[in-house]
Amino acid sequence: MVKKYKLKNGLRVLLVPQPQGLTATVLVLVEAGSKYENKKNNGVSHFLEHMCFKGTKKRPTSLQITSELESLGAMTNAFTGHEVTGYFAKVRPAKLSRALDIIGDLFVNPVFEEKEIEKEKGVIIEELNMYEDNPMRKVHDLFTDLLYGDQPAGWDIGGTKKTIRAMTKKDIISYRQQHYLAKATTVVVAGDMNDKKIRSQIEKLFGSISNGKKFGKKPIHERQTKPAAVIKHKKSDQTHIILGFRAFDMFDKRRHALEVLGDILGGGMSSRLFERVREQLGAAYYVRAGSDLLTDHGFFAVSSGLDNKRVEQVIEAVLDELRKICKTPVGEKELQKSKNHIIGNFLMGLESSNDLAGFYGEQELFHKKMRSPREMVKKIEAVSAKDVLSVARDIIKNKNLNLALIGPFKDKKRFLRLLRL
Repeated sequence: MVKKYKLKNGLRVLLVPQPQGLTATVLVLVEAGSKYENKKNNGVSHFLEHMCFKGTKKRPTSLQITSELESLGAMTNAFTGHEVTGYFAKVRPAKLSRALDIIGDLFVNPVFEEKEIEKEKGVIIEELNMYEDNPMRKVHDLFTDLLYGDQPAGWDIGGTKKTIRAMTKKDIISYRQQHYLAKATTVVVAGDMNDKKIRSQIEKLFGSISNGKKFGKKPIHERQTKPAAVIKHKKSDQTHIILGFRAFDMFDKRRHALEVLGDILGGGMSSRLFERVREQLGAAYYVRAGSDLLTDHGFFAVSSGLDNKRVEQVIEAVLDELRKICKTPVGEKELQKSKNHIIGNFLMGLESSNDLAGFYGEQELFHKKMRSPREMVKKIEAVSAKDVLSVARDIIKNKNLNLALIGPFKDKKRFLRLLRL
């Protein structure tokens, strides 16, 4: 049973017991990400995440932090998204207390040395270059920019080379003071643990975090009246596309039906798009469908890496499958297969302490309440063919159709002509 409590400063804590589990995870989540940034400091959330590993008062260098974590046999990392930043370490249960001490230290007590900031600019710019050279990854940035344009939801999480080069110590500290607050932070520990010892340690590590005014994020502006496309020319052996639609936020009751819709279309090797595009046409290695829902907006999209010579054929095939699923209710056998696929993957994922921590931590951070795995399973099981048809018709509309493409093409009009449902 999950144990939830708050520290005196308002920081939320979740303890997720996993008796006799082989691993244990410490996860710290904070409501900070690129949607909390402005044009000048775009990329600061990600920059701050990097800097937290560069040294603390107790562990002055990055080498001390990484050496200590690796001496525990830890799997550790951090991540930055549009609305959340996370820091975690996964270890054997016997090493949990030490892992918690390190993650707590780098989150609460980072030091921002000017020389380290300057060095890290080069590291981050090379990370941006790496993504630029990876069209399978870069096409997602292209797609969100197409949807949301020049507002935080459309900006690159990593920032731009210009904003990174201009980033200062003052920018980083100011942003941290505005967002790394107790009431915006959730600490999750999952695994085989001594509850009393861990609670006491969390109080000592995180009890000093301040709880000032939390700066919010600007509302999203969305407006679209006709299909849109963006083409990025790149000499490559494969074209990567995302074809998608504006949807709704993570709190919408239709989200479970949308998840089932995504699985039917492109959730596995027996999905409609996989069968059509890969097995029948032999035109792609991967083809997927699914949604990305945030606190105030979301989208549903199909992505694929294609034979350059068959891009138009595949786009037409995808559009054909989208038309079909909006016209005819899915059969009971196919519906149940997709629900079983979602539920099976979901439950198997929770066997790992880090996935268990993420499952409960993100619910607490965004929803301020939690559903058990059994409750989530019930929500999926309750989805009907009528629900799937309804949500498909709600979002798969011609005026909301968008295409992002990276490949050896320059003529956008050529592809805009295809975007008809």
